[in-house]
Amino acid sequence: MAKLNFGGVEENVVTREEFPLHKAQEVLKDEIVAVIGYGVQGPGQALNQKDNGINVIVGQRKNSKSWDKAVADGFVPGETLFEIEEALQKGTIICYLLSDAAQIEYWPKVKQHLTPGKALYFSHGFGITFNERTGIIPPAEVDVFLVAPKGSGTSLRRMFLQDRGLNSSFAVYQDATGKARERVTALGIAIGSGYLFETDFKKEVFSDLAGERGTLMGAVQGIFAAQYDVLRKNGHSPSEAFNETVEELTQSLMPLVAENGMDWMYANCSTTAQRGALDWWKRFRDATSPLFEELYESVAKGDEAQRSIDSNSKHDYRENLEVELTELRESEMWRAGKTVRSLRPENN
Repeated sequence: MAKLNFGGVEENVVTREEFPLHKAQEVLKDEIVAVIGYGVQGPGQALNQKDNGINVIVGQRKNSKSWDKAVADGFVPGETLFEIEEALQKGTIICYLLSDAAQIEYWPKVKQHLTPGKALYFSHGFGITFNERTGIIPPAEVDVFLVAPKGSGTSLRRMFLQDRGLNSSFAVYQDATGKARERVTALGIAIGSGYLFETDFKKEVFSDLAGERGTLMGAVQGIFAAQYDVLRKNGHSPSEAFNETVEELTQSLMPLVAENGMDWMYANCSTTAQRGALDWWKRFRDATSPLFEELYESVAKGDEAQRSIDSNSKHDYRENLEVELTELRESEMWRAGKTVRSLRPENN
C-alpha cells in the first residue's frame, strides 16, 4: 500500500499500478461474486467485473424491470442471472447493492446464506453503521468490507468504458478469513476504481450522507434555484438565467476545475471574474458553514438515517418520490435547461 501526501496529510492508498488487474483476477479466480440488486450501483459494478474477467452473477427479482435490464445487458437467466435467493446460495462474495431500505427488508434471507468463509460486500456503510436501526449484524464467520465508488454506478460504467476510473474508498469491518483486505482490494480494482483510499464504515456513511445532502446534490440545487430566481426577478430571460447559473458551470468551468483545480480555473477566467470570485467565496463559505454544521450533526445523531429508513420503507415511496421529482423537472429552471441542452451542437 502506498502512502501519498494529500494537502500535507499522508494517507494510505492503493493504485492500479501497485495492484494491477491481473493480480485482482488471481485473488478472485476461485470466487463467485454475486451482485444482489441491479438498480443504481449494480449494473456498473457487475458489468465492469464481467468485462474484467471476474466470475460474476446477478441476483434480482424475476419479472422486474431490473431483471429485464440485466438480460439486455448480457446476463443469461439460469447461467449468470438468478433469483436473489439462488444467487445468494451460489455466491462466495455477496455484493449487497440493494437500496438501504431494501437491504433491511431482505436481510433475514441474506443472513441465512452467509456461511463460514463467505464475504459480505457493501458499497455504503449505512446498514452496518446504523445496525441498531437496520438490524444488519453479520455472522462472525464471514468477511465484511466495502468499496464505495465516489459517484453513481452510471458514472462508474461510463468512465470504465472510457478507460478511466472513478475513485473509491474501501474499508474492512470484519476479517474472518484473514484474506478480507486482499479480497476487498481485488474487488475495488475489478469494479474499475481509479484508486482506492482507506476509510471505515462510519466515516464512509457520515461523509456520504453529508455530501449528498450538501455540495453533491442538495446544496447545489438550492444554490442553483436561488441564483436563477434572483436573475429572473430582475428581468433576465430563462435562457440567460439558466446559462449563467447552470450551463456555464457544468459545461465550461467544472471541467477546468476537474482538470487542474480551482486556482487554475480562476486563472483561466477573466480578471473581472477572478476579482469577483475571490471577493465573494469566503462570504458564501461563512453563510453556509452553520448549515453544514447542522447537517453533519443530524447525520452523526442518526436523524438522517432514520428519516431515510422511515420514508423509503413506505409502500407509496415510489409514488411520493415521483411527485417530488416532478416538481424539480417541471420547474421553469429545469424546463429551460432541457431546451438549452437540446441546443448543444452534439445533440443536433
